[in-house]
Formats: sequence, structure tokens, C-alpha cells
Amino acid sequence: MNATTESLLREIYGEVPAVLAEGIARLMRSGPAQPPSSSLWSERDVVLITYADQIHDGADTPLSELRSFLLDHALDSRLSCVHLLPFCPYSSDDGFSVIDYLAVDPESGTWEDIDELGRPFDLMFDLVLNHCSQHHEWFKGFLRGEPACENFFIDQDPSVDLSGVVRPRSLPLLTPFETSAGTKHVWTTFSGDQVDLNYENPNVMLAMAETLVQYAQRGARIIRLDAIAYLWKEVGTPCIHHPKTHAVVRLLRHVLDAAAPGTLILTETNVPHDENISYFGSGDDEAHMVYQFSLPPLLLDAIHSRDTSVLRDWLGTLEPVSPQTTFFNFTASHDGIGVRPLEGIVSDERVAALADVVRKHGGRVSTRRKSDGSDSPYELNIALVDAVADANTVSTAEHSRRFLATQAIMLSMQGVPAVYFHSLVGTQNDLQGLAQSGENRRINRHKYSRRELEDLLAEPDSLQRRIFDGYRRLLEVRRTLSAFHPSASQKVLDLSGDGLLGLVRTSDSGDRVVVLANLTDQPREISLEGICDSDVFDALAMESVSSSESVPVRPFQVRWLAAT
Repeated sequence: MNATTESLLREIYGEVPAVLAEGIARLMRSGPAQPPSSSLWSERDVVLITYADQIHDGADTPLSELRSFLLDHALDSRLSCVHLLPFCPYSSDDGFSVIDYLAVDPESGTWEDIDELGRPFDLMFDLVLNHCSQHHEWFKGFLRGEPACENFFIDQDPSVDLSGVVRPRSLPLLTPFETSAGTKHVWTTFSGDQVDLNYENPNVMLAMAETLVQYAQRGARIIRLDAIAYLWKEVGTPCIHHPKTHAVVRLLRHVLDAAAPGTLILTETNVPHDENISYFGSGDDEAHMVYQFSLPPLLLDAIHSRDTSVLRDWLGTLEPVSPQTTFFNFTASHDGIGVRPLEGIVSDERVAALADVVRKHGGRVSTRRKSDGSDSPYELNIALVDAVADANTVSTAEHSRRFLATQAIMLSMQGVPAVYFHSLVGTQNDLQGLAQSGENRRINRHKYSRRELEDLLAEPDSLQRRIFDGYRRLLEVRRTLSAFHPSASQKVLDLSGDGLLGLVRTSDSGDRVVVLANLTDQPREISLEGICDSDVFDALAMESVSSSESVPVRPFQVRWLAAT
């Protein structure tokens, strides 16, 4: 056992548990003799976020059908990586209540299907490590009183004051279960079906480290640590961002660097910005990437308030802590749009105004329980396509321009961009799915049959067709611009905050792209004086632009101006 391993285990456990030390040493010895020589990322990296069963067809498995759809539409030349949301057997939460971490849900396909998808694309998997399903064999053993599972979960005295625990949802923190030893109240951060694992037990830590390495060996280039912020529980603390949680991330990174070098860790912490970026650690010992959780609600705030100053000023504060870290930029995902990441950036009044817009556009607002017992907005549940505009009041052409403008900004930013499947194909609110399930998040999780999807995308001048074609164009152009390398520098331009936004991206080799965005319904002009000292070429509009003139920017247009 090396010194780093021993130090991390002592930091977490106060000692070196023999079973964990031996297991970690075994995992680290399983790595390749030579580490990969490739860089961590490039401007060609774009991640697609999708469910494994996103597309159904009677003949093939959903995973096989997904691969076929992506290849048939030449998306292998526009996307580099596919993030398969939890594809294991599960009991609730659309996959995030895992029954078996090392199996593929037969309703989605097989490991062979995943291997086939991994040929044209890199892969990203979720490690749902805070909790598992109550139907997992570990929890069944816990209920039966089996010694091997006795301390896998947290049996908490319900009379203890837990009011200071930070809650992500307005649900009970403890759930009673009948066991062979009587009623036990088990810690359930997210729902009664999702039972929290007890990492004070070294066997739990070892089981998850083994799963992590298995995922990497199964082809995962990126592994997402789901809900990692809530991992370590200690009564009397908020039980979020515990110092031992950070130590666990460092331990998992340490194991992965040896067992599967080059595999990237992404932490999922839907919290205020400063708390979120704390998972970068010192820059080379925790996460390689953190989600840019403040970006989605800030873009919505900007497009509806027509005030881009808050977004502009926030962008000016962003800087990865080292060349080995970067941001994971996104605007939509399988979850809703979190508003906690706006804390300290946007006033409560503007958050309330944003929630009102979402309700008017057919969405829902989910809440969380605060320590004083009150509920506050936690998440905006709405398809991003409907969040940017009211389809009843704008034309299809303007609706698509509004949406694609937000995507072009995201694709321009420093970091690795991630595109939700429903953003790529322009899906609107799934009100039927919402009504049938009673779950707010289902509004943004529609599952397609292949024929349904192809028919929608084939309809001329439809909103979905406009968005799909426009998005593919953005992705096609983006990967040709070296200034969009995740590590290329980013300078925020001091443009008027009444709807304008500007960035300058510069690669290590000196290639530059000036990004100009107009998030209003009025045409604007932007002077290039002091920004460009020579003529440039708009890579999206395919036209030359003189640096001596003001650049016209149409309503909801984004321009990528590259040196000629």
C-alpha cells in the first residue's frame, strides 16, 4: 500500500481498515502497465446525455436503436461521447434507484449493446453511489439481519434532532422498515425507495470502488459521481460537503488514476456555485470536471429579463483551478433546472419571476425542505425548448432562434459541452407523461418510438426539424475551431448588459474566436474596435466581416467570428 492510499484511508476512517487496504491495492494493480498518452479533452469533445431506453423499436433493443439513430443522422461526426443515464435494473426514479450495479436492464439491452455503442462513441456512465434501491440484495440482507449486510445502511434513532441536515427534496429524511430485529428507521435522502449507503463501513467503500473500476474497464471514459455531496453523514452537521466526502472523492480518483488512467471523474453537486467548484479540490486530486449548474437558470434569466449583465459578470468569475480541470457545460438534463445554483448571484425576486415564467409556459416548480421547516423552490421542471419561449405567442422561426441562441452560447464557453437528447431533437413539454406519472421531472423525459421521432423530424419547417437541423450545424462547425478547446482561454467582453453578450476564446496556438450574442428581439450592432485588429470570418453565417465596421447581430443570433 502506498503512502497516498494510507493517508486517505486514515483521513476517512482514522485508521487503515485491512479489508479496504487490501482491496484497493488489488484494484490499483489491475491497471495497464503504461498510461494512455492522449490529452484529457479537445475541441472535438461534445457529450450527448440520454437514457439507454430513449428510443424504442419492436425489432431491436433500445440501446441498439439509439446507436442506429445516431449513426443514421451522422451524429458520430458531431458528438464524441454518449452519457448513458443509469442503465442498470432499477425500481424508481427512472434508473437512479439501482437494484444491481453490474447488470444492464434487459428492457434497455445488454452489455454487448453498450460495447457496440462504444465503438463509434466514447461512453459516460453514472455511479449512483449515495444510495441504492430498497430491492437491492444488500438491503434485502439488511432486512433479514444477515451479518454481511448489517452495517451497509444507516439505522438512525428518529428522536435525534436532524433539522440541520440539508435536504434536496421535501420528503422525510428517515423511512421506517420492518426488519428481523424490529422496526428500523433508515436514512433516505432522496426517497423511501432510495436507501442511503453507509460509508463508515469499509466494505461499502470497497464495493463502490470495485464498481467504479468495473465501469472504467467496461469502456466508460467519464464516470459521473451522482449526488456525491450528500455521501457522508454525521449527526450534528449539515451532512452535505462533509470533509470526508471530499476525501472519498480523492480516494476514488486515486484508485481510478492507477486502475484506469485517463478515465475522467465528474461530480454532480446541484448546489450554489462556490460549493460546486469546491470539488475541483487542489486541481489534480478530486474531480476532473464539475457541472456548470448556474448556467441553465442564468441563461433563462437573461433571455426573459433581457438583462445579460448578471450572466456576463458571472462568466467573468469562471476559471478552472488547473490544466487538469474543466467545466461540464450544459443547459438541460434528465433533471429539472436547479435554482439553488443562483444563490448569491441572482435576487430572490428574479428567481420568483423565473418560476412564474416556467409556470406560464406549462412547467412545474419543485421544492425542497429547509432547516426551518419551510419549503422553497429547488428545481424548475420544464422542457428547455418551452422554457425559452411561449409557443403560443412567438413564431416557430423565432422560437427555434431563441432556443438555438442559448445552445450556441453554451457551446462557446470554456469547458466540455453536454447536450441533452431532448434539446438536440427539440422536444417540448411531455404533459401526458407528467399527468400519467404524477412526477414533475417526467415533463422532460419523453421516450420515443423510432417512427414517432423520425416522423417529427421529417416535418418541414416544424419546430423540432428547425432545432435538429440548427443544432447539427452548430456541432459540425464547433469542432473545427481549435479556440473552442476546453482549455483555451476565455475573456468576457464588456458589452452592454441589455441583451448583448460577448466572449473571446483563444487557443494555446493563438487561434481566436470572438463570440457575439444578441438575446433580444431587436437587431443590434456591435463595434469590433479593440476586439479584432483584422478582418474575421463568421463560421456560422459563412461570411467575411470587416473589423473596421460595426457588426450587425440579428435578434437571437450568435456569431462565431474566427480569424481569416
